[in-house]
Amino acid sequence: MNINGSVVFVTGANRGLGLAFVKGLQAAGARKIYAGVRDPNIFDVPGVHPIKLDITNAEQVLAAAREASDTNVLINNAGIMVPSGFLGENGVAASRHHFETNFFGTLAMAQAFAPVLQKNGGGALVNVLSVLSWLNIPTIGAYCASKAAAWSLTNGLRNELRANQTLVVGVHAAYIDTDMAKQVQAPKTKPEEVVRLTLEAIESGREEVLSDEITHKVKGELNAELPVYVREWGK
Repeated sequence: MNINGSVVFVTGANRGLGLAFVKGLQAAGARKIYAGVRDPNIFDVPGVHPIKLDITNAEQVLAAAREASDTNVLINNAGIMVPSGFLGENGVAASRHHFETNFFGTLAMAQAFAPVLQKNGGGALVNVLSVLSWLNIPTIGAYCASKAAAWSLTNGLRNELRANQTLVVGVHAAYIDTDMAKQVQAPKTKPEEVVRLTLEAIESGREEVLSDEITHKVKGELNAELPVYVREWGK
């Protein structure tokens, strides 16, 4: 499908990768862009339609789908990452917190917008995942687990939405140069590059985006004799 002339809904659009998607879509000629943000009053990008949205709020999700009923591309970008392992005092609570947004929030958006996309010709649904869909780092174990679940969700949605002619794209990236990774001392990919690769995938009908060298390397080592996911991170 063509991005030029499309109607796109972006979650988590107020900053970072979400804001980069909004600007990239404008440059690519999207006809209308809806920006899902927690506070529309502080979102000020000319020509973009802000919609109040917390993806963990079922009523707001359904209201967004009603208001943006002409959407033919949904970009599920909203997500959280809070340092937390599994065995600390808050291991269970932190895991629930991550899953509520990164898995259940993404699922809620998919459920609400699937019939909208179908009505508008099928279109595309994009889930922003992570290289950590395939790895687990002790300091952010709960986040990694939620992204692994979101990857499985993406694969399942792809199977269920194929009959609707909806393209489902999973976007995997390592470190992106946004606030989420500001403490990381490692090479980072510009958010604009992730956006470029994602929009190219939508237009060419590709179902997976590997955004950087680290992600390509990890994906390629999943079938190694000593798989990357059982080795110590970075070894």
